[in-house]
Parts: sequence; structure tokens; C-alpha cells
Amino acid sequence: MAHKIWFQGATDKVHMAPYIAKVEAHLKNILDPDFSATFHTTTPPATTTHAITEFRIARNLIRNAVQAEKQGYAAMVITHFQDAGLAEVKSVVDIPVIGLGETTLMHACTLGRKLGLITINPVFVPWHEDQVIRYGLQQRVVGIRAVPATVADFIGAFASREGFKKLKPLWERECRTLLDAGADVIVPAGGLPMMLFSGEFDGAPVVNGVTLVAKTAEMAIKLRKQGMFKVSRRSNFVKPPEKALKEFLEQG
Repeated sequence: MAHKIWFQGATDKVHMAPYIAKVEAHLKNILDPDFSATFHTTTPPATTTHAITEFRIARNLIRNAVQAEKQGYAAMVITHFQDAGLAEVKSVVDIPVIGLGETTLMHACTLGRKLGLITINPVFVPWHEDQVIRYGLQQRVVGIRAVPATVADFIGAFASREGFKKLKPLWERECRTLLDAGADVIVPAGGLPMMLFSGEFDGAPVVNGVTLVAKTAEMAIKLRKQGMFKVSRRSNFVKPPEKALKEFLEQG
């Protein structure tokens, strides 16, 4: 019997269909036979980086994590790079929860000394700056750049060859700027650029975090059987009282 993994995006199944189709096919191709993936979407999706948007996404993630555990999923993977509500999600369930941003950034540190992040629009840069501080990676990150594009431009790059050819030089320009600043690993800050541009750029790994979180989820499920991959129940990950969780699910 396959271990079920709940993949949760902050993307919309209608407006972002070309990207989601690519991710679902990719997951089916890379997961081992003992694991299966179900990709869940969010409507409306996260297309801005205002704090209230991230709060809405976090609320959705917490509620879906509770459902994933109840429905017998062995792990939850959050494919929203900003990791909104990740600590709170880990606090409410016992199954492993894998965050795209956290997992990708930590793994990238094993591939080189200095990291450079590239996001899909300048509006996302402040959030990623806070994210780097939250994970204590200030000394490892040389810069956070943004492609002068929109979410629609990235979806268009999945939908047509012309869209991809238009976006690629904008992406490569930001890669070059970061390498010139001292980066030796490029981290695409989001599933959209990861699925388009991962691989290598002038000798620097460009990390595909989507592949990484899928395989990390497999490992987490296996390790949990060995009594490992359990989060601390102190500090940020302490479980909420039943009353607090009930009130959140009913009113939050």
C-alpha cells in the first residue's frame, strides 16, 4: 500500500493549470513506487506578498494539515516557498511537514558556500529577506534578486515556447548578477521558477526544490518509522491545547 503525501500549493487550479499539470506529472515521475502524491490548490491563490495574504494562506495550511492527518496521509508538503505558517502547521499535527522554502534553503547550504535567491517579482523580496533572517542564513546569502515579471508571465512560460523564450534571458540576467556578487548556488524562490529553470548556470547549481521536498517527504516517512523526524514539542512547535485548536478550526 502506497504512503500518501499531501502536497499543498498556494496556486489556483484554473489560472495556474499549466504549472500544476507540470508539477503533478513531475511528482508522478520521481516518487518511488511506495509513495503517491495528491496536489491540493488554493483559491484565490497567493499572487501578492502582503502580510494579510500570507496570513490567509497560513490559515488554509493549518486547516488542511489537520485534514491530511485525519485522512491518513503520511506527510504534508507545503509548496509555497514563503513557508507561511510553517511553525504553526508543524505544531498541530504529528505527521512530518516539509516546507519548500526551509528545506530548499537548508539543502542549498550543503551545495556551496554562498547562496543567491531569485524570486518572480520585486514585490516578494522583503518577505524573502525576513525568511533568510528567520532561518539564520544572513551570512550565507549574498543577495535576493527579482525578475521584472508577473505571475502571468511565468504561467505563460509553461504554456508556450514563446513565453519561455521571453522570460529566460530576464532570469539569466539575475543569475549572472548574483554570481558576480559571490553566489555559488542559485535558489529559485518558488515552485514556478524551480520547475522552469533548475539545473545549472555557469557551474552553479540551480536547486529544484520541488524534487527536493518530494524526496525529503519520502525520507521523513521512512525515518519516522525508525522513531526519527519528529519535531520538538518545545517552543514554536508545542502542541496547542485541544480547546485552542477547536476554537481555531471553528472560528479561525
